[in-house]
Amino acid sequence: MFAAGGSALAANLTAKAREEGCTGRPTLVQGTGLYRCPTQGGVHYFNVPGGAVEAGSGTGARAATPSGFPKVDAATQKGRDDIRRKVLSDELATEQKLLDEARAAYANGAPPPTQDEQNVPQRYAERVTRLRQTVSLHEKNIEALKKELAAKR
Repeated sequence: MFAAGGSALAANLTAKAREEGCTGRPTLVQGTGLYRCPTQGGVHYFNVPGGAVEAGSGTGARAATPSGFPKVDAATQKGRDDIRRKVLSDELATEQKLLDEARAAYANGAPPPTQDEQNVPQRYAERVTRLRQTVSLHEKNIEALKKELAAKR
């Protein structure tokens, strides 16, 4: 169950659980370095200094890369990053163009109604709603692309 030094951890865990007033066996809370145990007053959470942290929780030390694991040289990674940046920039330009078109069609919430929409006002309201949603979608896409482009890689 525990790696090297696991018996020491188990002893520390048992001692810490007693110290915290646990009435039952402590269990590791998934994704954290905390333990949970029942007490007379309810449930208690605690950590064990130097205790094990679940793999993948992000709070422990990173595992070493295996020796046979393929590595990417800096030039290759830079090339990939440049391609990624170019793709994102192209997507940003496309989204900006689509946003401009959507704003023109939306006409600040008052596009001219079509002949059919003049006869059925509900259709006009539905079209204005769709146009507003389209503008909003493109604005959100642009915001996300700008955020991604600003992220350091």
